[in-house]
Amino acid sequence: MRPGSTGGGALRPARLRPADFLRLGGTGLRTRPLRVFLSALGIAIGVAAMVAVVGISSSSRAEVDRRLDALGTNMLRVAPGRTPDGTATRLPQEAVPMIRRIGPVDQVAATGEVEDAAVYRNEHIPVGRTGSVEVAAAGARLLPAVGGEVRVGRWLTEATEEYPAVVLGAQAARRLDVYTPGTRLWLGGTWFSLVGVLEPVPLAPEIDGSALVGWQAARTYLGFDGHPSTVYVRARDDRVSQVRAVLAATANPEKPNAVLVSRPSDALAAREATESTLTGLLLGLGSVALLVGGVGVGNTMVISVLERRPEIGLRRALGATSGQIRGQFVSESLLLSALGGLGGTVLGTAITAVFASVRGWPTQVPVWATAAGVAVTLLIGALAGLYPAVRAGRLTPTEALAGP
Repeated sequence: MRPGSTGGGALRPARLRPADFLRLGGTGLRTRPLRVFLSALGIAIGVAAMVAVVGISSSSRAEVDRRLDALGTNMLRVAPGRTPDGTATRLPQEAVPMIRRIGPVDQVAATGEVEDAAVYRNEHIPVGRTGSVEVAAAGARLLPAVGGEVRVGRWLTEATEEYPAVVLGAQAARRLDVYTPGTRLWLGGTWFSLVGVLEPVPLAPEIDGSALVGWQAARTYLGFDGHPSTVYVRARDDRVSQVRAVLAATANPEKPNAVLVSRPSDALAAREATESTLTGLLLGLGSVALLVGGVGVGNTMVISVLERRPEIGLRRALGATSGQIRGQFVSESLLLSALGGLGGTVLGTAITAVFASVRGWPTQVPVWATAAGVAVTLLIGALAGLYPAVRAGRLTPTEALAGP
């Protein structure tokens, strides 16, 4: 206490600066290290969960954006739809050459569903056990149009697409457990020779689970009718919207309203919306963990007040005001929460970095997430310590020194 005089010569209590409150709070925490560690750990787990959820979600979106930037967002997909009465339609056989006449279109390629055709490793496998591998007709121009790459072997050429040759998508090869070019496959009642296996195709994931045969070979050996089921269109980057506006009428002039036109980024946007819902759920769980940590902090501070009543009584007898006692315990609560918040931020960032590194993603933790984590913990700390601090401040010297 520092003596001072007012007009009447009465003593007045010393004023404590914020640094003094922090020093008092730190002293209080150092006397109970294990309890402080466990309470801070509860806060840290909640903050780490929140930061990790936001960081992993942001890293995933950064990876999607990176892939789109590498592959291009100028690809459009055309598929048959339904008439207003619900009748399924088909794209005309001339859809691809008609779309190719659109000026800003750079590349056009199509796949056609081959009905009643299945692929097996050999002719002895029971009918129906296809591993959900679809058979589709494709042309030589398909791979560059969808941004695909060959993992093993080669892609169909204008020569091989007329003969019984097949290329497997990445998922189809895994389901059939076939990767070696030259392997024979029993496809649609005919032996086809495997010429290549593709890498995963992010912009056209339906190709991953397909067995692709040449357009003419599908007609010759599998009874394919020649109608495309999906048309992939690459347009100039600055004219994608204009091309999209005329695609339906160009692909099927007779029934333009029964044509579906989309772009891969639409599907990605839907997936991101789903991920946002999941992220919200996980953030809710993290918030519950934070609340539990806040209850732990409040419990620690209440016990601290009960255990330190003699100290409170002594300080009150020496002239400490109720406000100074409240400030001491609030500062302890804030310091305890800050320790948990900073530790949780570091832990959440580390979890994000490890997860992103394992998946090969860029690590991205938004600054607002870390700042919000620390800010929320400080708010929780202030609220958790408020009641114990008020309770401590209300104790008179005689009550405190008398013990519980």
